[in-house]
Amino acid sequence: MKLDATTKVPVERLRLDRRNPRLMGVSEQEGDESIIARLYRAADLDELLQSISANGYLDIEPLVVTGGTGGGEIVVLEGNRRLAALRLLREPALVDRIASSEKLRITVPRIDATKRSTIDAVSVYAVADRAQARSFIGFKHINGPAKWDAYAKAKFAADWYRAGKSDGIGLNDVARAIGDRHDTVKRMVSAIYVLDQAAANGLFDVEQRFTRKFNFSHLYTALGRSSYMEYLDLGAKWARYDPSPDPVPSDRLAALQRVLVWIYGSKKDGTPPVVQAQNPDVKRLGEVLANAEARHVLEETSDLDAAHASTKSVDTRLTAALIGARAAIQEAAGSLRAYDGQDRSLLDIAEDVLETAQSVHLSMAKKFREAGAAQ
Repeated sequence: MKLDATTKVPVERLRLDRRNPRLMGVSEQEGDESIIARLYRAADLDELLQSISANGYLDIEPLVVTGGTGGGEIVVLEGNRRLAALRLLREPALVDRIASSEKLRITVPRIDATKRSTIDAVSVYAVADRAQARSFIGFKHINGPAKWDAYAKAKFAADWYRAGKSDGIGLNDVARAIGDRHDTVKRMVSAIYVLDQAAANGLFDVEQRFTRKFNFSHLYTALGRSSYMEYLDLGAKWARYDPSPDPVPSDRLAALQRVLVWIYGSKKDGTPPVVQAQNPDVKRLGEVLANAEARHVLEETSDLDAAHASTKSVDTRLTAALIGARAAIQEAAGSLRAYDGQDRSLLDIAEDVLETAQSVHLSMAKKFREAGAAQ
């Protein structure tokens, strides 16, 4: 193949890219079955399979590839999703192997015989290496028409930043090349470095998160908050300079592990995350981290609601509780027509409410009289 030129090559010569940013935690040893299963789960291959089977492969935009010299392997840098779909349509045995090894049964539509020839060879654009393809791929998937999720974007930007540091390339250069704002790219790459540090120290593995979806934005949003920075002792350097490896001090690694498990949970330990939504839970967890009493409550109970309540003063909690109790009892009073007098348990609950309310009132009234007498 000629570099910087488009040509057609047989599909069987193309190889999936194990460094594809869409692939989370993939190793060099994983087979194509695992790679395609990951892409199927993460990249909506169903729609693409249906489109190609109905219309044939529309060879409009070439895959971006590297390698192939001397008849060697051609690695697809851009277009792995399309290659995965083509291989599923071409290789029934591959579909069976995925079902067996990955416990994933992919339903592949039959392609019309008149369209079959369109999936035998495809156009590719050959580049010398990954660096040459980065600007195009980055813009397309970060701000262009085929956007990656936040984690894939961050991995791509981090790899580019690492590869270019020796040549004096900074995050500003990466951000400009992919058409994104520097501060966004910086926060994302910084969070990648934190995850890498946690993985290298055996503290947290994104593949062991409790839920299937990986909300990477939770982490880089959290790490931009002063409460998390202080808890992890990231310091002012974190906010001022471009990121560097191992940003969390060694004596705060246990704290880092706790933060990651609180945000993402742990499948291995059967621990669900305490953060369910970026807003307001990331903010509330940060407020808990800034309060020693609240942190102890969270560490002991894994209950974010209870821990966050501890961040408020006793006066604030009393006021909120009384106002809430009044609203609840007023709502109950407005719904009395629903009570038909048959359920004794509801009457027992009402008596408990009455006794508790009387006890609270008597105690507060006594303190009110004592305070008046003291004036």
